[in-house]
Amino acid sequence: MSLLPMYRHTHGLLPDPSDWFPGFPSTMNLRPLFDTHLIKVEDELADEKYILRAELPGLDSAKDITVIVNGGLLTVKAERTEKRETKGRSEFSYGSFLRTISLPAGADENAIDAQYDNGILTVTVPVAPTKSTEKTIEVTSAN
Repeated sequence: MSLLPMYRHTHGLLPDPSDWFPGFPSTMNLRPLFDTHLIKVEDELADEKYILRAELPGLDSAKDITVIVNGGLLTVKAERTEKRETKGRSEFSYGSFLRTISLPAGADENAIDAQYDNGILTVTVPVAPTKSTEKTIEVTSAN
């Protein structure tokens, strides 16, 4: 089961219409149809770790990939600049790629590890267990 809907918030110019109108279907699943520079990701929260895997084939991890964390947001930036001119068809994407994901509560931003292997960037973030405490709120009358 993916945790992306729970923890991810991709920032765009406008909010998703489902944020404005309850019951309106989300356009988040349509985004790959319109955005060719979207980094494909999968994530999971297990064993007190948040693990994000990003599909970034054919890049040099030292030159082409940057991982930034700031204020509970994890941003993956990548750039593929080597474009080969061919006489045939190419479905490869070139240029800049960016994906910003909200980290779960309790994420330790100072202990993030990022590794790139065989075209997959794996970012591991330790997450402290959070204890939620139920609190009853007194309801008062407006009169």
